Amino acid sequence: MDFDSLQPAAVWRHFATLCRIPRPSGHESAIRDAIANWATERGLATSIDTAGNLLIRKPASSGYDNRPGVILQGHLDMVCQKNAGCDHDFFRDPLKPVLKDGWLQAEHTTLGADNGIGVALALAALEADNIAHPALEVLLTADEEAGMSGAQGLAPGLLQGKLLINIDTEDWGEFYLGCAGGMDVDVRRELQPQPAPAGLSAVVLTVDGLRGGHSGVDIHLQRGNAIKLLVRALQGLAQAGVDFRLAALAGGTARNALPREAQATLLLAPAAQALLEETLAAARREIADELAGVDEGFRLGVAPATVPPDGVLDAQAQRELLAALDAAPHGVRRNSSRVPGVVETSDNLGVLRLTPALFEATFMVRSLRDEGAATLAREIVGLFELAGAQAMPRGAYPGWAPNPDSPLLALFQRVYAQEFGGEAAVKVIHAGLECGILSAKYPEVDMISFGPDIRGAHAPGERVAVQSVGKAWRLLVAVLAAVPPPAGALPRAFSPVLP
Repeated sequence: MDFDSLQPAAVWRHFATLCRIPRPSGHESAIRDAIANWATERGLATSIDTAGNLLIRKPASSGYDNRPGVILQGHLDMVCQKNAGCDHDFFRDPLKPVLKDGWLQAEHTTLGADNGIGVALALAALEADNIAHPALEVLLTADEEAGMSGAQGLAPGLLQGKLLINIDTEDWGEFYLGCAGGMDVDVRRELQPQPAPAGLSAVVLTVDGLRGGHSGVDIHLQRGNAIKLLVRALQGLAQAGVDFRLAALAGGTARNALPREAQATLLLAPAAQALLEETLAAARREIADELAGVDEGFRLGVAPATVPPDGVLDAQAQRELLAALDAAPHGVRRNSSRVPGVVETSDNLGVLRLTPALFEATFMVRSLRDEGAATLAREIVGLFELAGAQAMPRGAYPGWAPNPDSPLLALFQRVYAQEFGGEAAVKVIHAGLECGILSAKYPEVDMISFGPDIRGAHAPGERVAVQSVGKAWRLLVAVLAAVPPPAGALPRAFSPVLP
């Protein structure tokens, strides 16, 4: 991909660096060091805290020393998802974006525009010597996608700015003032493997072809969850009288991505093969009809397999765990009555690994109300305890309560109208932005979130609209120039670019 043809050049140059250097959650050191070295070479003050967050400071431009400092905030890591058959190694290989019809996208993997574009915009602001701005702090956090441990570990008192711009939302022309909080629920049960009964043959059932997506932003779209659909098919087999023993079940790779693929290995008598095929055909038609217009690519396949050497699940454990997984909640639990059109509470069964010796699953629970997340998590815990498993909520983080009287929102709205005409929409998002954690640590800081158009985040084919990135840059530059001095100070004439 030739990034040199894209504008703004500085933004895309930084994004090219982010595409070149792998940055899975928990493995941000290479990209963090590269950015820190770049900043140091430019004479900017840098520091890395014990949570792995990178902070870069740039003094105010001429005439802006008396303006409130601005924090530009994003996260270094990305969700790593790829299509089946794609040999991309997220820990080693550079991303391979392509330009199609005005969109930069990764065809078989995630692109990392979430949140690489936000990081690139912030770095471009640090690089620019011809824009007007107050003192800048760029805070690039670690591990946002896997648990927000970077934001959680940020020390109070470290940041000096009074205004924070989070560049981590995905719809141009919308400003975000609130987000969901949430937590994970980890489920685990150790099992006693049983020898595979003699005379059985093995088959592999596969659910794939689903769109997947972001477990918060896309949860209301009713897309299929491969894990839930495969468990549903397995329960249908049992109900139809297909006597099978389960040797393995797995699906999903990230708790904050809707699972696109799942696979189960079954052992059954050859005589049961015809009933298995008949029952699966009926399930295939039923689910395809249910997902029509939403997940048209859904596939439920079956193929012969080799009898695995590790045995099968205990029959009682198989019944208990499949029943619990079938009953487990997934999707929208409740829509908000306070913020129309926004999901209040949901959960995603994101990752499952089941072998004859061990069952593990992770749910991600989100809610605009902290009590809503806690209640749903408690239900999941109770359900799996009834199935003999241990279930533990972890990593709780607070939601971000909207402040419609935010002076920073008023500034953004005024500048947006001047630059683009019209009025931007003000939204609350059913996804976890770090603003919830940061606002709890820095309650005096006024915050807002915005970003360019990004589609398909957390799924292969993720893409970003090139033109909207230019608009986001234009807005950011204009807002920085328009930050007003404290009341009583003499204002500087408005000019986004210094003479």
